Amino acid sequence: MKMDLALRKLIHAHLRTSAISMVALAALTVSTAPAEPKSDGAPNTFAEIAERVQPAVIGVISKSAEPEQIVPDLPFSDMPDEDTPDAQASKPSEKDPNVRETIAIGSGFFISPDGYAVTNSHVVKDNGTAEIRTTDKKTYSAKVIGRDPLSDLALIKVDGRTDFGYVKVAEQSPRVGDWVLTAGNPFGLGGTVTAGIVSAREREIENGPTDGFLQIDAPINSGDSGGPTLDTNGDVIGVNSMILSLSGGWAGVAFAIPAETVRSVIPQLKEKGTVTRGSIGVEVQSVTPEISDSLGADDLHGAIVTNVQTNGSAAKAGLRSGDVITR
Repeated sequence: MKMDLALRKLIHAHLRTSAISMVALAALTVSTAPAEPKSDGAPNTFAEIAERVQPAVIGVISKSAEPEQIVPDLPFSDMPDEDTPDAQASKPSEKDPNVRETIAIGSGFFISPDGYAVTNSHVVKDNGTAEIRTTDKKTYSAKVIGRDPLSDLALIKVDGRTDFGYVKVAEQSPRVGDWVLTAGNPFGLGGTVTAGIVSAREREIENGPTDGFLQIDAPINSGDSGGPTLDTNGDVIGVNSMILSLSGGWAGVAFAIPAETVRSVIPQLKEKGTVTRGSIGVEVQSVTPEISDSLGADDLHGAIVTNVQTNGSAAKAGLRSGDVITR
């Protein structure tokens, strides 16, 4: 009987030790297994997106001749400059030494397989045509269908092909913090992509689009103007447009024209070559405490009219300079 009890204790101890060993082995197996990828929305690579969208991205070259002007040197300033990231070079015209030929190198992207492409208005300027280069290193002549300096958008068209790679304009606006990919033709080097995030939305900058800029931290440089800013689906959420910089190059504050502006402007350019907008016909500025005091009003808030367009809607309605709009 004693022997049986001792044997049972021995067997129990052995089984317990084996169970502990199995647990330890399981823990070891789990700890050495490859970690599962986190599903947090961050892409492991942008390679697939880049490969898919690059055939739609083009280089845009625009040439214009302007009378040569002597411009006085400007004093240095510590304030940031607003730069449009298109690479420019100029040289005396062979036909007229008093005229300089300016060459602007920017970017763009096809929005349809039959050759319609979007770029910046300041890239094509007042020219009726532009030269484009595709990622397969072919060169085409493009007609400028229309341009809108206010939004800094232009629509150009390449004829003769119906099989161009193209990208779609996104229907939804991105969130602050979303990943973005930009594509363009920096310094005329050829197709290039950079990555970053949306830093802010609806940034209001002088002479910017009416809907406000997207601020991104993806680098854009000279020659990237007009290229697409893309989401992780490869859809266009913006158009590279401007850099705010102390040095004249990318310094972390880049701006893109939002997709909603593209959706509003481009169809009008395609249909009639221009954009029609409503206008009140006034220029206003916010009423500051100082302005409120000068008007002899306490805690006055609103917009004070600084200028009224002659024969505009506001003038016909009776608004005058100095009026304050409170609601």
